[in-house]
Amino acid sequence: MGAIGIVEVVGVVSAFEALDAMTKTSNVNIKTLEKKLGGRLVTLIIEGKVDDVTTAVDVGVYTANKITKCVANAVISKPHEEVIRLIEKSSAKYKEL
Repeated sequence: MGAIGIVEVVGVVSAFEALDAMTKTSNVNIKTLEKKLGGRLVTLIIEGKVDDVTTAVDVGVYTANKITKCVANAVISKPHEEVIRLIEKSSAKYKEL
């Protein structure tokens, strides 16, 4: 895995708009999403090459801020195997969808 991008936004609609823009503008894959506080806080996680992930995160932040707001974001290059393990555990619940 080259890099992961994490974008945390307020609201489900804002999250899906951001995720749509992120995947349309960059060569990244969706890893998972987490909803907290009844969907009021949504964390999006993507993967890809560092440059693609960086671009996607920037686009996601911009898009989310047009609707509600982005509360946090990060790009992690060469994530540690334990970080990958936690992300895989989160994404396992969506494999059946």
